[in-house]
Amino acid sequence: MAQGTVQVTHTGTSRWRRRTGEYTSLAAALEAASDGDILTVAPGTYRENLVVTRAVTLRGPEGPSGSVRIAPPDGVPLTVRASATVHDLHVEGQDTTAPALLVEDGTPELTDLRIVTRSAAGIEVRGAARPTVRRCTVDNPAGVGVAVLDGAGGVFEDCEVVAAGQSGVSVRGGAHPRLERCRIHHASGGGLTVTGEGSGLEAVGCEVYEIKGTGVQIAARAAAHLTDSSVHRTSADGITLDTDAVLTLSDCDIHDIPENAVDLRSRSVLTLTRSTVRRFGRNGLSVWDPGTRVDANQCEIHDSTGDYPAVWVSDGATVVLDSCRVHDVPDALFVLDRGSRADVVDSDLSQVRNTAVSVSDGATAQLDDCRIREASTGAWFRDHGSGGTLNSCTIDGVQTGVIVTKGADPTIERCTITAPAEAGFYVSAEGRGTFHDCRVTGSGGYGFHVMDGCRTTLTRCRTERCARGGYEFPDGTVPGAEGNGAGPTVEDCTSDESGVLAPVPPPTALLTATETTGLLGSVPAQSATPVPQAPPAEPVREPGKVLGELDELVGLESVKREVRALTNMIEVGRRRQQAGLKAASARRHLVFTGSPGTGKTTVARLYGEILASLGVLERGHLVEVSRVDLVGEHIGSTAIRTQEAFDRARGGVLFIDEAYALSPEDSGRDFGREAIDTLVKLMEDHREAVVVIVAGYTVEMERFLAVNPGVASRFSRTITFDDYEADELLRIVERQAEEHEYRLGAGTPEALLKYFTVLPKGPAFGNGRTARQTFESMVEQHASRVAQLPETSTDDLTLLYADDLPDLP
Repeated sequence: MAQGTVQVTHTGTSRWRRRTGEYTSLAAALEAASDGDILTVAPGTYRENLVVTRAVTLRGPEGPSGSVRIAPPDGVPLTVRASATVHDLHVEGQDTTAPALLVEDGTPELTDLRIVTRSAAGIEVRGAARPTVRRCTVDNPAGVGVAVLDGAGGVFEDCEVVAAGQSGVSVRGGAHPRLERCRIHHASGGGLTVTGEGSGLEAVGCEVYEIKGTGVQIAARAAAHLTDSSVHRTSADGITLDTDAVLTLSDCDIHDIPENAVDLRSRSVLTLTRSTVRRFGRNGLSVWDPGTRVDANQCEIHDSTGDYPAVWVSDGATVVLDSCRVHDVPDALFVLDRGSRADVVDSDLSQVRNTAVSVSDGATAQLDDCRIREASTGAWFRDHGSGGTLNSCTIDGVQTGVIVTKGADPTIERCTITAPAEAGFYVSAEGRGTFHDCRVTGSGGYGFHVMDGCRTTLTRCRTERCARGGYEFPDGTVPGAEGNGAGPTVEDCTSDESGVLAPVPPPTALLTATETTGLLGSVPAQSATPVPQAPPAEPVREPGKVLGELDELVGLESVKREVRALTNMIEVGRRRQQAGLKAASARRHLVFTGSPGTGKTTVARLYGEILASLGVLERGHLVEVSRVDLVGEHIGSTAIRTQEAFDRARGGVLFIDEAYALSPEDSGRDFGREAIDTLVKLMEDHREAVVVIVAGYTVEMERFLAVNPGVASRFSRTITFDDYEADELLRIVERQAEEHEYRLGAGTPEALLKYFTVLPKGPAFGNGRTARQTFESMVEQHASRVAQLPETSTDDLTLLYADDLPDLP
């Protein structure tokens, strides 16, 4: 459509002075117009760069919207520097270094604009500008959707960012816009991004979704307040706060997030009121670092889709949950590290597959007037320095109500545990604890079970209808007697002891470890069911595809040869059997030796898939366990844990990492021997059902096999995983960069090669893990560098340079 004419209606103070003129270009019309004049633009395409410097009205004609296109070949198509009104225009930009619509001053009203562009920004507001933007859409796959910078403000109502190559809305430099009923979706790099001291954002009734990256990012002393808004369907975290960021969420809904729903670090503060967090892949709330704090009131966190705690508090952070509900999650609340604290008041934790509240590594948790229901363990205080208070809480329908182990010392007051399957309170491994005015009713085991060496204090406690007895103490300690200083102190405690009269068989479900991953790798979880059921089988891939994935792994050439040789033996044996010939017996159990980070777990997973594709295993899935998952703390529990781990691995691979820890050099009364004996018998009785792989450091595994000949005889082959060479570590970083859409700049590969060559290869060297950590450090340094740039290009956002490398340790 060709360029049309522009009609200018000149207004005056009296009727007779009103007149109309027509101009052949927008620039001429704007030059002739005065404040208050109305410019009506005829349909057409205008290849002009417009600058509005007067308080005029610039609008398209009556009729179909979008008939006026402002589309210059370069530069800023439309700049507004006055309190003008702009209505019903289609703006197109082609300059990747400039915005399509730039608002620099005044309080203009921008209505029904459609920005379709490949520019640095669709709409950019800066300086003293305070526009009102209504019913505008931005489609900018090359840059930012809306950028508000340098102290600017404004109100955006009923607007939509339909695509953005970077952030959907970016606020920085002390800007502070308000969004009302806006939709931001299909953006890369972040939905809403607010950075820098003094920067702020208020959003009401907004929706952020389908984001390739994080939904909302608040960082570097910025602040935001979201009300009645939702964030969902991101590819990374839902919301992140970093470095003194402040965010308030009121009546918001965060859901369908594959990673952390909300992640806070570095003294950031989050306040949630009447908000919901649901369907998240990692933590619902992930809270790290001293000074970082979350205050949640009347909120609901539920329906985790992963295997991580709903609320994770570590490294000295603080969380307060008041009148909240956490349910349908693997674990409800994990508090770790000295200085970390959780305060939970009048809240419900229910339908928790493992542990409702876990306190470890010197952390503190205080629960007042809370209700814990349908969990494997109500609360577990795990180790020395860990403690806190449970006050006036009820715990119902659990395996064990409260566990105290390894020197932990909580205070439990006026709490009631009803119908635990195993024990109301269980104290072992030199756990301590003070229990005052507590009650256990209807236990399937004991009410209070205190093991030898636990200096526990019980006062005015009561048990009723406990199947195995109200109290079980070492050395004949009985209720009403003071301890001898090395065991429990018991005063004014009573029990009906009905369990002594009518004992029942021990329950089949005991405290048993289940597979944990990621951040939970060092913390034993618990099973809420007597016999864990294997997940549904996934479709089995063709052998060639799995072997192809094995071949694509960086390095490991000797490992690949060993696995292929073993695979060929199994395949030919299978074919000989089909032909009616005798097949050589090929034992499938393996020993993997080598340093951490050399790919042992990955190869074990692929080995299981290969055997499944050959029909040797039913499913080929991988179950990874370590000592903490197999060895219990009292006689009998280790065999049950080992049996359950083996059952979970039926049809697949049981991978025992650091297997030598089952047989420490100074074993004494260690229960690891029981795990080894149980495992050997299971391998013999079910030799076709499970493939077992034991793994660990080379020297330690040689000692483990030497002192356990019964184990060594069950394994036919040892595969050694060598440390990665410098060029292989470089290839791992290159793959990481490609996967995360980064590139290595000029000279960076050479710098990386030199870095890995001189990097110390001591006990802390993590091989492939070190390569990945190096890449992550480079990305963090890159982010710190690029965040300081006022404008960024695609190269700025993707190129990693040698200066981004971390310092050598």
